[in-house]
Amino acid sequence: MDNSFFAYLQQLELMAFFSGYPIIYAIVMAIAGKKQVANNFRRRTGLLLPYAYALAGLLFLGLQLQKLYPDYSVGHITSTLQHPWLVLWGLFSLLFFIPALAKEPVLSLLHSLVFFFFLIKDLALQYFASAADANILKNDMHIYTSSLILNASTFALVLLMSFIYSVYKRRLR
Repeated sequence: MDNSFFAYLQQLELMAFFSGYPIIYAIVMAIAGKKQVANNFRRRTGLLLPYAYALAGLLFLGLQLQKLYPDYSVGHITSTLQHPWLVLWGLFSLLFFIPALAKEPVLSLLHSLVFFFFLIKDLALQYFASAADANILKNDMHIYTSSLILNASTFALVLLMSFIYSVYKRRLR
């Protein structure tokens, strides 16, 4: 059986977790860059973006582990993965939990652009190729919307946890 369908599904999974991050990054940086926004808020939101991206990577890892359950053998893993290098690249997003990497939010943006490329590629194919399937673009837009919601939610959760932590820290003083 041809695995191109399963490879396409795995590509959609990767896009669902990581392709919406560049827009969330741009929105947060645009809002944080306003002059009327407090400097503390600007600094906090910019530094929390990589942690939100790493949280999306953690959710991706959870999905992969759930799909592999109950057989975590190497043979099963290699037979299941259609794009092993892309999956590994997606799992590298967990490295943004390391504070030294999280200090440079642009690195998380550069990491996510690999997955954003798939959306751009499908848009270009739809525009330039006359025989392109319209369902591919429709699927991409649904997945991209889900990715935007997922990445906005992870950022909101990280921002909320940071706020709760700062309030808790102030009360201890």
